[in-house]
Amino acid sequence: MTARPANAHQARLLRLLRDKGPASRAQLGDQVDLSRSKLAVEVDRLLKTGVVVADGLAASRGGRRSHNIRLAPDLRFLGVDIGATSVDVAVTNAELEVLGHINQALDVREGPVAVFEQVLTMAAKLRASGLAEGFDGAGVGVPGPVRFPEGVPVAPPIMPGWDGFPVREALSQELGCPVMVDNDVNLMALGEQHAGLARSVGDFLYVKIGTGIGCGIVVGGEVYRGTTGSAGDIGHIQAVPDGHPCACGNRGCLEAHFSGAALARDVLEAARQGRSAELAARLEANGSLSAADVAAAAAAGDATSLDLIREGGDRVGQVIAALVSFFNPGLVVIGGGVTGLGHTLLAAIRTQVYRQSLPLATGNLPIVLGELGPTAGVIGAARLISDHLFSPA
Repeated sequence: MTARPANAHQARLLRLLRDKGPASRAQLGDQVDLSRSKLAVEVDRLLKTGVVVADGLAASRGGRRSHNIRLAPDLRFLGVDIGATSVDVAVTNAELEVLGHINQALDVREGPVAVFEQVLTMAAKLRASGLAEGFDGAGVGVPGPVRFPEGVPVAPPIMPGWDGFPVREALSQELGCPVMVDNDVNLMALGEQHAGLARSVGDFLYVKIGTGIGCGIVVGGEVYRGTTGSAGDIGHIQAVPDGHPCACGNRGCLEAHFSGAALARDVLEAARQGRSAELAARLEANGSLSAADVAAAAAAGDATSLDLIREGGDRVGQVIAALVSFFNPGLVVIGGGVTGLGHTLLAAIRTQVYRQSLPLATGNLPIVLGELGPTAGVIGAARLISDHLFSPA
């Protein structure tokens, strides 16, 4: 981008064009609190910067027809969603439409240097495909706590070697553009807000169940990160007193009892102990077991798999019930890799929330599976950097 908005009015116009697409001056005037002359001045200033362009004649509303205004079609954002075991990299346009998307296996425990070598290779592949000559900005999600103003991970339990690594600074130098960094579940919440089920909801929770468990908290349309950036770290709420040891150093955390890693541990034990012929057969055939194997076994009627899913859903539901009683959201979205377990998991979570929280909090509360899948994080990452760039300098 050649210029940031000069004031809050210009920022508001850029975000409207991003979220709602091309619009005429009259349509923009209907949505902002500006006089016609002041709106004309701000739009003309944005046109001169090249961040917005004229885009065909608008529909007539009586009198002389004006041109539609849209964000510059050559603007490109890079979205990077780093998980514990895989990474998604995507290119979007200024309206955050995904133009190209690559997913690859990755072990975040290899450390930031190895991970970012892979990320940069994936970004170069997308650029070489003709989708972008360069990037105007990049958003990055990582599976651990982030000190948001600096873009630095802080003591992430499942990311050895990442503590204090200057992610934002290092990637900005490599990509040659501004970079913003956040916890991955916050970006998934932003993605769901922009293009998913939370489009019209101001206050909602996005609960990610993957290798770890986290919660994105959106209040009044904005992500709530807390004083130091660690809000929503629900995976380390104690679910079972003196339970399994957790990567954080404590025992009995929710994440230690139901997450991708915990589920893999439990189904492996069930298969080896002969409690499930279905899981034992899959272990013998594949050499390992995953959440996808549990989902398939449950769909085939395997009682052990169904019990493990319900037990895990009960524990997650108990924690979410406490969050609902405290926060009173308008929507709860469940996302992440473990959601492939589907409606058996969702039903268990719903049962606990509706049973334990007060009717005033749950009487009109949808609890749903996210609809964006692996694109939630990369769309949210692009939304993060566009929020930054579409703010006054």
